[in-house]
This record gives sequence, C-alpha cells and structure tokens, in this order.
Amino acid sequence: MEIAKQRANGTHILVVPLPSPGHINPMLQFSKRLASKGLRVTLVTVSSKTHEPIETQLSMVNIEPIYATYEEAGKIDLESMLQWLLTILSKNLPDLISKQERNGYPICCLVYDASLTWALDIAKGLGIAGASFFTQACAVGTVYYNVQQKLLRVPPEEDRVLLPGLPLLEPHDLPSLINHPGSYPSVFKMVIGRFSNITDADWIFCNTFDCLEPEVVSWMRTKWPIKTIGPTLPSMYLDKRLEDDRDYGINFFKPNNDTCIKWLDSKEASTVVYVSFGSIANLGEKQMEEIALGLKRSKTSFLWVVRESEIQKLPSNFEEQTSEKGLVVNWCPQLQVLAHRAIGCFMTHCGWNSTLEALSLGVPMVAMPQWTDQLTNAKFVEDEWKVGVRVKVDHMGIVTKEEIERCIAQVMEGERGNEFKRNSMRWRELATEAVDEGGSSDKNIEEFVAALLCK
Repeated sequence: MEIAKQRANGTHILVVPLPSPGHINPMLQFSKRLASKGLRVTLVTVSSKTHEPIETQLSMVNIEPIYATYEEAGKIDLESMLQWLLTILSKNLPDLISKQERNGYPICCLVYDASLTWALDIAKGLGIAGASFFTQACAVGTVYYNVQQKLLRVPPEEDRVLLPGLPLLEPHDLPSLINHPGSYPSVFKMVIGRFSNITDADWIFCNTFDCLEPEVVSWMRTKWPIKTIGPTLPSMYLDKRLEDDRDYGINFFKPNNDTCIKWLDSKEASTVVYVSFGSIANLGEKQMEEIALGLKRSKTSFLWVVRESEIQKLPSNFEEQTSEKGLVVNWCPQLQVLAHRAIGCFMTHCGWNSTLEALSLGVPMVAMPQWTDQLTNAKFVEDEWKVGVRVKVDHMGIVTKEEIERCIAQVMEGERGNEFKRNSMRWRELATEAVDEGGSSDKNIEEFVAALLCK
C-alpha cells in the first residue's frame, strides 16, 4: 500500500482553469478529489494587481500563481479582460511546465478548461497527456457543438429546436449567445471553439452527474469518451469523505459570514428566499426596482446579495423599509446559506455552479436567467428536474414585481411548493450518491487515477 501511495504522489497533474470564479471553483474541487486519491496536484491562477490578491486556505492542492498587471485598468470590460487573461495564460504556461520539471515534479497530465483549447496543443507538443474539463452542463455543450458543426443556425430560424439528447427547445431556452452572437464575439468564439480539437484530448471531464442529464450524457458518450465527475461541491456538503473540505478554498470576495448566518439563525425553517445573481450579472435600475418591490410585496423573508457597485440601483430607503423582513448584503457564504435550515427558496440567475449547489443542497429555485448558459439551465430547472419555476419577462424584457411575487409564492407555498421540495431533496440524495464511494462520478475519477498510474 505504501509503495502504491508513493507512486501516486509522484504522479503530478497540472490544472489550468479559465481565471474566473465560475471556472476556478469546480476545477479546484476536482483537484481536491484527485489529491485525496494520492496524486500531486497544482492549480494555476492569475493574480492581477488591479484586484485584491486571492486568498487561499488549501493544503491538499498546490497553487501556482501567475502575477500580471492589467494595463488598461480604466477600461475593464468582459471582452478585453478575457483577451488579456488568455494571452497571459498562453504566454506563461510552457515556462510554468518547465519550472515544475526543474523542481523535480514533472507534469504527466494537463487538465485544462475546455475553453483553453491551445493548452492541449502545448501539452501534446511536450509529450504530456491532456484532459479537457467542461465547467458547464452537458446540455449546453451539446447546443454549442451543434453550432460548431453548423447543424444549428445562428441565430436559429426555427421556432423550436430539437437536438440529440435534449428536450424540445424554444429560442428563449437556448444560450443567449446563440440568439445574439454579436453581443460578446470573443466569448462566442471561445465557447464554440471548445470542440475544435476535442477528439485529440486523452480525457474529457464534465461537471455534472450521470442521472442529472442521462439522455444527453449517453448521446455525448457515442461521440467522445466523456467522464462525469460532478457535482463539484466541497465534500462537507455531499459525501463528507474529504476532511476539512468545507469551502472552495479560494476567496474572491470577503463575505459577511457572521451577519448572514446570525440573521438566518433567527428565522424559522424554510421561511427565507435567498436572492443572488452571481458575480457578473449587471441588472438595470428598473429591474432592480422591480425585484425590490416584488420582495417587499412577498409574504416571505428575504436575504438579498447586492454587490457594492449595484447598491445605488435600489429604491430609496428600501433597506430601512424592509428591515423587519429582509437583509441586504454585498456578499455572503453561499454554500453555508443554501445549507441553512431557514432557506426555503433560491432566486437565482441559474449559473451552472449555483444551479448545482441548489440541487445538491435540496433547495427549490426561482429561475431568473440573465445570459449565456443560464437560459438553458433555467429550462431544465423548471421542466426537466422540476425543482422550481422560471420567471416570465414582459414586453420590455423586465420581470415585474407581480411576477416575482407570484413565482416566490409558487415555490414557497401550497402543494406545488411541497412537490418542488420533495423533488429537490431527491436530487440532493442523487448528487451525494454520485460522488460517494462507488458512485458514478467517484468511479470515473478512480478510473482516471488508475489510468495515470499505469502509464
């Protein structure tokens, strides 16, 4: 046993995520799973002086930072920041791999975000195995693949779209980039390009689990040898097999831990709606006002995460007027909040990580998608997994206060609300089974480790 462990420790994996929280966190959790099997794992991050340095509390996984300064700090936008990050990574990755070898820890496999297709070319050029990691749902990947293969027109000409492994989709169920490809051209090019050299990858990992997307996973396996390895939440919220794995381990924000949890502790079970739209969504002032008024009209208490840059969009005196039933914070420890007994509903943008967290913790959802893959995730939340409702927008594209009040009531009250809760708790059980010993995702990780040790 000791010899096998020593051999595993000599097997070094380099993990290269796209440098944003939604991509880093799932790949970091996967890294912890690999490290728990005895492998040496190093995760690459990019630290810019225009941001606060990333704080970490990790012992299982080595962190290898690339320090770089964003030269156009006054012009930060998604497109230019993305291009800068990709340039920094591609320039530094070969030297970083060489550095590991000089230090006596040669890389045997490069696990890269599926968007970083050039990383596979670097790995192959150095004689290193390459594994592509998809951080989004398989359903979304299938849509993008069909666009890349020119099997789905952009924007779609049909009123309904039928793709292999997927339910019938209407245009508003497709990722927003499909309907508006010119809105973020660099992002569109990146997500479509993920399939350009996928057949050259030695392994393909997907952050989902078999029974969550059975039809589309089965279809994808007819094309590629994919391995589902999710959901990628800290072990404490699932199988509890990784000691002290209570959070993601990299802090991008300073959450109001004590304030949120103490406030939730004062509430009865399943009486609070938690509202958060992630770290990127930029809602208009009118939409923020409607959300505020909808929460005010609702019978339930609410915990609402409003980023500091968005606070000025709230109606005047809103926090004072709702102080008895609501709490507004700049950020909070989302996993702890979703796991709290007081939470009865999650009003979410349906980013894939947030969606998986809600499913894994048994929390019903009000789906309010904003862009990209979130629209497809919302479709599955309502129609496939049946764990919540999706808001409807008016003719101006706004979700009204009446609609918000209605959706919260549907999820939190009555027999339909009870059904959502029962379904959510079942998904919680299945998510835990997938990553627990002998589960589908655990088996896939074990097979990957075994294959590396045989090389």
